[in-house]
Parts: sequence; C-alpha cells; structure tokens
Amino acid sequence: MNSRSLCACVALGFAGVSWAQTTGEAIGVHNLGPGGGSPLSAGVGGACTYCHAPHSGIGGITPLWNQQLSNQVYNLYTSTTDLEKGTQPTPGSPSTLCLSCHDGSIAPGQTAAYGKIPMSGGMKSADVFGSNLTGDHPTTMALPLKDSPDLAASIVAQGKTADPTGAVHLVNGNVECNGCHNPHVQAIDSISQNFLVRDSSSGQLCLACHDPNRVTTGQINPIAQWSGSAHAAATNTTSTQAISLVGGYQTVAKNACNSCHQVHNAPGASRLLRGANEQDCINCHAGGSNISPAIPNVYSEFNKIGHPFPAGNNLHDAAEPALLNQNRHATCVDCHNPHASQQVLSFTPAPNIRISQTGIAGISSSDGVTVMTPSVNQYDNCLRCHGTSTGKVVNPVYGYLPTRVVSAGDPLNLIPQFALTATSSHPVMHVENSALPQPSLLSAMLNLDGVTQGRSMGSQIFCTDCHNSDDNREFGGAGPNGPHGSKFSHILERRYEISQAVAPGQSISNLFPTPDLSAAGPYALCGKCHSLTQIMANTSFSGHSSHINQGFSCSACHTAHGMGATSANITGERLVNFDGNVVAPTGATPISYSRATNSCTLTCHNYVHNGPAQQTGAMAKPVSNLRSRK
Repeated sequence: MNSRSLCACVALGFAGVSWAQTTGEAIGVHNLGPGGGSPLSAGVGGACTYCHAPHSGIGGITPLWNQQLSNQVYNLYTSTTDLEKGTQPTPGSPSTLCLSCHDGSIAPGQTAAYGKIPMSGGMKSADVFGSNLTGDHPTTMALPLKDSPDLAASIVAQGKTADPTGAVHLVNGNVECNGCHNPHVQAIDSISQNFLVRDSSSGQLCLACHDPNRVTTGQINPIAQWSGSAHAAATNTTSTQAISLVGGYQTVAKNACNSCHQVHNAPGASRLLRGANEQDCINCHAGGSNISPAIPNVYSEFNKIGHPFPAGNNLHDAAEPALLNQNRHATCVDCHNPHASQQVLSFTPAPNIRISQTGIAGISSSDGVTVMTPSVNQYDNCLRCHGTSTGKVVNPVYGYLPTRVVSAGDPLNLIPQFALTATSSHPVMHVENSALPQPSLLSAMLNLDGVTQGRSMGSQIFCTDCHNSDDNREFGGAGPNGPHGSKFSHILERRYEISQAVAPGQSISNLFPTPDLSAAGPYALCGKCHSLTQIMANTSFSGHSSHINQGFSCSACHTAHGMGATSANITGERLVNFDGNVVAPTGATPISYSRATNSCTLTCHNYVHNGPAQQTGAMAKPVSNLRSRK
C-alpha cells in the first residue's frame, strides 16, 4: 500500500500558506502581535508582519515572505509500502515557508525586513516538527505523482483532488502544506481549529485524496469498505483524554481516520500510526474510560496465554507476505482489517469469516500457499501461520504438545490434518465425511456454563469454537470473542487436560480419576459439543467409561484436529491417533488399533494391551477391568 495513502485517510497538519483570497480572515494563533491570543507573542503590532513584508521581504519569494528560512536537511517519511520518493523541499517552496517556524530551528520573529523581534512564550511542542519528518505526512514529493489503488483517480489523471468544494487542492501539482491548511483562517473547522481548509469531521479532508470506493483491476485497495466499517460508524463518545489521543471531535466516527493515525510526530512512523501495530489499538480496546460506552477489553486477554505480539526480529510490517515464513507474530492487523472490520451483532454458522475480520488476507487450504485477499473462511486467515509456513516452533508457553503415532511430518501444519482426504477430522475445512454414527454429538454447542444451549451445531465448526477467549461473549461470557488469550493452554476456550507420561508406556503423571464432568472439569472442552453422558454410557466405544473413570484424558487416544496421514495399523477412524509420548509398542509389535474389534495393541500406563489375547503387566485391578472391556 502507498505510504502516501497511509493505510487510512489522514489529514495534513502543517501550518501552511494560501495564495487564495480569503474573506473575513481570522488568523487566530498565527497573530503573534500583542493580544493576538497566541502562546508565542511579541510587543510589536501588525499581525501580518511576522510572516510578510510589504517591501524588502526575502527576494524572489511570494507572498512577500519576511520570516527567515530554515537551512535544515530533513529526514523524510519512508515506509515499505511507499510508492513515492520524497525530496528535500526547495527553500522558498510553500512547505518550507511553514517549516521556517515549525521545524523549530529558527525562532519566530527572525524577520528579513525588521531584524529580530523579541518574543515571549513558546510554541506548543506538538507544533514543532524538527528535522525528523519520518512521522509526518509527506509533502514535496518527486513529480509526477504515482498512482495507487486508494488514491482518488483524479489526482494523477487530472492533477486535482476529489474534494467537491475544491478547498483541498494540489499545489503546483504536488502535495504541500497549504493544500490542506489556510494559515489566515484558524477556525474554518470549528472543532478542529488547525487552520484546515474545510470541515474535516468524518474524515472529509482525508477523503479528498483517499478513495475507499475506488476499484482498480488486479490491485487491492487497502482502505476498501471503510464507509461500512465499525470505525467509520462508531458513535462511542470520546473522553477529554481520548480527544487528545484520537483527534478533536466528540465521537469515534467523527474522528474517523484520526482515531488511528497521527499526522505529525506519529509514534508509529510508518503509515503514521498513533502507536506501532497493536499499540495503535490500545487507546480504545484496553478498557478504561477513553470512550463511552466502553468496549470489551481485548488487551486484558493477552495477559493470559495469548497470541505473540511482534518483538525483536519478529516485527510486523504492512508489506510482509500473507504467508508468514520465518516471521511468526500476531498483531491486531494480522487478523483484523481496521478499514473494513464490522461489529459482530449475531453469530453466524461456520465456515465463513465473521464480519469482524472483513477484508483480511488469508491462505488457501487447497495448496497452502495461494494468497486469498480477502479471506472467505475464518480458517483461511489462521493458515497464514498455522499451515505450510516455515519456521514454526513449539512454544512452551502454550503447553504440552502431543506427538502422534501417525504423522504427516509437520505436526504444526494443520492443512493435512483437516483435509478432505483425512481419514477423520473435526469438520473445520470441510463437512464431516465419516459414515460412522456419532451418538454423542449434541444438537447445539453448550455455553460456558456447560448447561445452556448456545449456537446450533452446524455441518462445520470454526477454529474459534475451540480456540477462544475463556470468557467470550458468544458462549455466555462478558469478554471479547476470538483467540486473543485464555487461561487455558493452547488458547483453548475451556479446560482440556492432556495425559502425559515420564516415558512412553510408563505411568501417566496427570490422571483425573472419579472424573468431574462439569464445565469446570478436565473434559469441559469436549463436553461443549459432545454429550459426556453418552460418552460414559459407551454408546460409541465400549471402553470410554472405564478409561475416563480411571482419569485418562481424551488426548491419550484421540487427536484433536484430524489425521494428517494414514497407517495400516491405525486407521484414524473417530480421530483415534495415540500420543506416542504416552503409549509405546508391545515389544516388537507396532502400536495398532482395530475399531471392528475395539482392541488395541500397545503399552500404556505400564500395562500391555495385546488385542484380545493374553496381556501382561503390573496394574491395579480397575485397569485389568479396562483391558477386559477392550
């Protein structure tokens, strides 16, 4: 995306110069004379003389310029999405007239015609830009201007903006300070009194140059669907503190582009963000009283087990490819497009992406590399990191990861595990294709209380039906939806214990005998969709109740996603794929499972299962009963 386009519409904030005739001039704080109301003033009358001289101004510069010009060499705005090349402004060009005061290198009152006029007070720090303009909207770009899909077509084609009033304009075919600012009239916009050439509420000043409705063949408009987005429509009022953070208007919608972008001295310099990446969202999405009514506190979720923020050499950049090879992170804009995202008011069935992720990029599950912009299904977006991308790691913070006996090679590549060719899988990327009955499957998912019914059970499920905030509002909580963070391992919505052993086949270290089948128990996540009463009644497998009563977890025998490969010994029906860290072969005999005979051949918990044949091993009597049931 063009950095000139800024990932959003942002308004120029330089104090500029206009050559156009103005009526009823009211120069406001630009009147540096006595009683002018400026924080910087002098005792010499004549408001105009601080910038202009009727005679003997700086030669060759109109309009009769009087303030000494700066000799600064500026560090210009750049970004990885910038299509333009910035140029050092030529002394005497419109923007340098503004910078003669606003870069802070020459004190106001250093006049050409009258010498140094003593001044008192000082400029506000926000109005001093220095020589580092990397956090300021670019001006004086190399001509001709380059087109981009989010610019108004008329800018390059006709050399004019799309402002219907004509107030926002190019200067000599370029972007200059006075294209958006009239230095002689401070309050054309009565709320944002920054010498703007027109009312800028609802992003009108920005939309003069940046067009979210423009469609160009083969190109993506990064601000498409802005007009229908949550940020463009939000009526939440902004507090006094928030006004200083997001602009001068009273609601998020009125602040519009300025809610996220800061035109001068922007902390997140690239694309002029108010805070780099996720920090740009924190003003509104971290609770508190910045806006009213308050919205769910997403940032509190990241204090739990959450997706990793960019850090070190793992930083996010808007120009990075959709497939995140060797660069795994999860900032807000990896999963949400702030220009298109809409508020979720109803919870639609899977697999289509929720409107909170409208316009976000993804990866096709068909090959794991084809970029989809925008994503169609929720899992498309997840596959940016959880598919074929290289450099994936097992991060201990997320908890223990089972090692499946049958594996497709990369245990973190979810595409083969959910593929249509998988022997069995949870129906995420396709409709369930198993011919086997599923007597435990509920008609509706249960809410977090484990009792009341939530969304109806459809033919497919979302990734977020399992990986979700533990207090999400979709299933009865009060917190935000989505896999931002959870108190449970692997960012799981509910408790899901995973059996572990000190060595394959040896004693399992975390048994849960006399199981708690409530919403607080170790089977809570599975109980969201499956009737634990039916499981304990052995309606689908004769050994369920005996395993569970002795405290084994589902993960000892079942993979949670699907079968990414096939095996002659383990067919993978009903997601049966043992954890190789828990079970071991019986001597030279490989681990196997037969659904037809409900029998296993393996060593588990120091006990040898050898199909229906005689078995050996020192076990307590309840486990012997387990063997006989198998």
